[in-house]
Amino acid sequence: MCMMGGMARRLIAILLSASALVTACTQSPAARPPESSSVSPPPSEPAPVGLDVVEVADGLEHAWDVGFLPDGKLLVTERSGRLRLLSSGDDGAEMRTVQADFSDVYDLGEGGLMGVAVHPDFAKTREFTTCQTHQEDGEPKDVRLVTWRLSEDGTRAVKVKPLVTGLPINESGRHSGCRPVVTKDGALLVGTGDSADPDVPQDKTSLGGKVLRIDPETGKGLSNNPFANSDNANTRRIVTYGHRNIQGIAVQPGTDRVYVAEHGPDIDDEVNLVEFGRNYGWDPSQGGTVDSYDESVPMTDRERFPNAMRPAWTSGDMTEAICGATFLSGERWGALDGTLAVVALKGSKLILLTIGREGGAVGRSDPPELDEEYGRLRAARTGPDGALYITTSNGEDDKLLRVTPEG
Repeated sequence: MCMMGGMARRLIAILLSASALVTACTQSPAARPPESSSVSPPPSEPAPVGLDVVEVADGLEHAWDVGFLPDGKLLVTERSGRLRLLSSGDDGAEMRTVQADFSDVYDLGEGGLMGVAVHPDFAKTREFTTCQTHQEDGEPKDVRLVTWRLSEDGTRAVKVKPLVTGLPINESGRHSGCRPVVTKDGALLVGTGDSADPDVPQDKTSLGGKVLRIDPETGKGLSNNPFANSDNANTRRIVTYGHRNIQGIAVQPGTDRVYVAEHGPDIDDEVNLVEFGRNYGWDPSQGGTVDSYDESVPMTDRERFPNAMRPAWTSGDMTEAICGATFLSGERWGALDGTLAVVALKGSKLILLTIGREGGAVGRSDPPELDEEYGRLRAARTGPDGALYITTSNGEDDKLLRVTPEG
């Protein structure tokens, strides 16, 4: 249980009174967002407004993602295989462990219990979907999406079904990826990692190193996906390929644009604008000519793939290890309204990117309030109250932070 003072309590009350389920704007099936031309990092600029940061909860361990329920409660996943429910209590906010069978979670390295997406019909079905690495008899099996049902009192969750199985897994847990988001039309978008397998990113029969677009009820690819006529069920789920390790996914309010944040090798972390059917140019197999995972190749290899989609933003020679991503939205944010917020693990910061009309990043700021103040930052989600929710991922006494503009 995590008890908090009056200021945090008042802020939590705002959250708990919110009734809108957080969803994102959808990618129209026919839409083709403009190709970005922003391939180098925009210069850093001072944040135009100050930020208030409140510690909503502590005592977490590698808090991976946050999901918002229609009654104002929050679900928080922890990589070790633990699910938390944050709700109001007589003395402030109360955090409880949801009883659920995560004994089959393969908790090693970058793998474990990862992303979470609350279903748009949760008020009726009580269902949500998690991304998790899966083991059988102590051996890694795959990365999979699993649908759960939360009890009415929030004390336990039961497994409904494996929604999608067979995402590739590395025995070390490396590049497990897997961040989901539900769009307004009810589609489930999922960014995945390539499991550090050289052949996976360019293989359209593999679900690794991709953005998937599926039906959250059946797990099948949607009929207006770019490869919907393929004979392969995996290919029918894919909307983009040639990714390395997607850690964040965000949909821009008021547009048809979807953005993903992904790790580069030792340079060139990328934010990419999702365009259906496109290759994003990561090929550590060098066209199948090498058996090893060659990380010396370009993150977006335009020489091998001249039509590969250029990144909307890249860290260049810096390694930030960018992770969760979301858009700040609402008048309360003032000059930051419409900004893409991306958190970083190694960089231990919040990066705010101004997105231009053509879809690329045209400005950047790193707010000092979150620059190496809380360590590694993992999740970034916009709550129903319009605030930005961020988790830390330092391994012990991790926190859930609520971020709002000053004033």
